[in-house]
Amino acid sequence: MANDLKSRVESTAAVAASDATSVDSAARFPDKAISAAREQRLLGILVPRELGGEGVSISDVVDVCYVLGRSCSSTAMIYAMHQIMVACLVRHAQGSAWHRELLRQICATQLLLASSTTEGQGGGDVRASACAVELKGSHMTLAKNATVMSYGAQADGILTTARRSPDADASDQVLVALMREDYRLEHLLDWDTLGMRGTCSTGFALKAGGKDDQVLPHPYQKIHAHTMVPVSHLTWSGVWTGIAADAVDRARKFIRNAGRQGKGQLPPGAPHLVRAVATLQTLRGVVSSALRKYELLSDNEQELESIGFQTTMSLLKVNASELAISTVMTSLQACGLSGYRNDSEFSVTRHLRDVLSAPIMINNDRILGNATSAAMLVEIPALLSK
Repeated sequence: MANDLKSRVESTAAVAASDATSVDSAARFPDKAISAAREQRLLGILVPRELGGEGVSISDVVDVCYVLGRSCSSTAMIYAMHQIMVACLVRHAQGSAWHRELLRQICATQLLLASSTTEGQGGGDVRASACAVELKGSHMTLAKNATVMSYGAQADGILTTARRSPDADASDQVLVALMREDYRLEHLLDWDTLGMRGTCSTGFALKAGGKDDQVLPHPYQKIHAHTMVPVSHLTWSGVWTGIAADAVDRARKFIRNAGRQGKGQLPPGAPHLVRAVATLQTLRGVVSSALRKYELLSDNEQELESIGFQTTMSLLKVNASELAISTVMTSLQACGLSGYRNDSEFSVTRHLRDVLSAPIMINNDRILGNATSAAMLVEIPALLSK
């Protein structure tokens, strides 16, 4: 990450950290942090330079998610979900004049994009849609029962999945870009949860209308495999790793403080710090390895669609979420009661509540179930070094 971008991210993270407790306790959108991200022009960094962005890599975006995750989980997750939508536009819609203009506007006015892929009783099965795009001439309409839509009420636009047409199969999907003036949201469900409270993932009935050229030109099947899955799992993992890193940092500070007060005698939970640090290192390695693989293969469509790559990206989400929880839990054990208290400078209660959302976002059991067939085809290497 370039020094200029790094300083802008750190400035935003400082604002996010100062407001994180309030965002969590009130379950409110992190207005101050997102405003800071806009001021620092962080929302369009992934857009190519010729369209007004900075053309940064996915690695840079994941690093931003990590830094923000150390400050405010909700802010980091909102930023991650926005960048996933931007990545879909950058990779799959630059051939469309309508979407190129949208990318310009994201940079020029720092638009915040939300996503709507969860629908009705289908929950996390994002590869099936009940709603459909209906066309009359060049006019497009759709109506969707979006039971979970993060920061939908606060976003400037939404990208939503839908069937290609009313007579299309549930898996024959497209991705549609909608601006605020194109849709109406009717409240369905509140968002009062254990953690990630500031994402404001309320349920809405989405009713939209617009032009047919707002539909991304690539089928969602391709968008899902090439961009949505890998970028989602990489950026989410960056957020979770950031949460875990801050928990470890608090545990380290607690042990140091206790050691000074005890004149060199460490508290009973000190050995847990060793385990927390080791687990965090493993987590960072898992994410870094997957990130390198994605960037290495990003121009190879055949590899991106392969069973091996798709399984790797799916299992990244499972492994990262579980390792992040383990890291935060071990940090809590290192801190003891000081980590368990909400009013302690060493508290990791918010970290634990937030990171517990990780296996639930696209449920790990669903991912493992879908990956079972692929796992049966995997050959176990004969040598450890190969």
